[in-house]
Amino acid sequence: MDDKKIIFSGVQPSGNLTLGNYLGAIKNWVDIQHDYHCIYAMMDLHTITVRQNPADLRRRTLEVLALYLACGIDPKETILFVQSQNPHHAELGWVLDCYTYMGELQRMTQFKDKSARHAENINAGLFTYPVLMAADILLYQADYVPVGKDQMQHIEICRDIAQRFNAIYGDVFKIPEGMLSKSGAKIMSLQEPTKKMSKSDENPKAYISMMDDMNVIAKKIKSAVTDSEGVIEYRENDETKAGINNLLSIMSAVTGKPINTIVSDYSGQGYGTFKSDVAEAVVEMMRPIRSEYDRIIKDKEYLKNICAEGLEKAYAISGRTMRKVHKKIGFIQK
Repeated sequence: MDDKKIIFSGVQPSGNLTLGNYLGAIKNWVDIQHDYHCIYAMMDLHTITVRQNPADLRRRTLEVLALYLACGIDPKETILFVQSQNPHHAELGWVLDCYTYMGELQRMTQFKDKSARHAENINAGLFTYPVLMAADILLYQADYVPVGKDQMQHIEICRDIAQRFNAIYGDVFKIPEGMLSKSGAKIMSLQEPTKKMSKSDENPKAYISMMDDMNVIAKKIKSAVTDSEGVIEYRENDETKAGINNLLSIMSAVTGKPINTIVSDYSGQGYGTFKSDVAEAVVEMMRPIRSEYDRIIKDKEYLKNICAEGLEKAYAISGRTMRKVHKKIGFIQK
């Protein structure tokens, strides 16, 4: 086997992927796919901590796969599969539950946030979610996990669990590291720019869906919240400039230009002109992706074949890990 490092990541098919998902994650996956052994999953097991409509979940899972492909992920280079189709994820998740402490899980900020948003359904899966995430990563002996800064807490608990297991049983799991996106793009809500852009936002004007019509995308950007100052300037940690900071970050991620160059280009110009140009840049980037998506999504057999081929490869890798785990903890081998 070559010396390429292994990367594992995935996206939940719990709603339409956003511009934030693309710029903050998927675009980076495309850029690095030839330099690493990449394994990307449609993380449908994670979605059911919140109640899902079954037909919608099945549809969205294939839509996420089609978007991966439309964005440029090559199924010949990359393993693509549906998480729930590989039973090793849930199996290792249970094993690792038994090596994770309640106090560790109680400190996880995502549990606190989701519990507040879904007070009527604070279930055990929501609490143990980070353990399943650790299992997802450790199954494939991943070297790196592409994440945003806000997700580093999940990598830390994954490393803690793996190190604890290894301390008891020897060298079973590779200890993964978080890989921050090269672009560093963290795309915020268009309506509440101090919050991260989220596909679960109740206000559809707050996020750009990869499924949005081009005219809708332009309209959302033009109506994005800014400020009354009227100065195109990037001021980090200044909440009054959060809206314009966000638009500058989007423009930089889409065009590849440094933020300071963009600020210089628009010196003395108003927000209206800048918003129109950001809208045009995003639409031109999205148009070929959307066109390719519309072509791919029609071929359900092609998508299911990619899932099947990816699952076979993923299962072979995760099976080696599970055989090692079974042997170490004392389960009788098949």
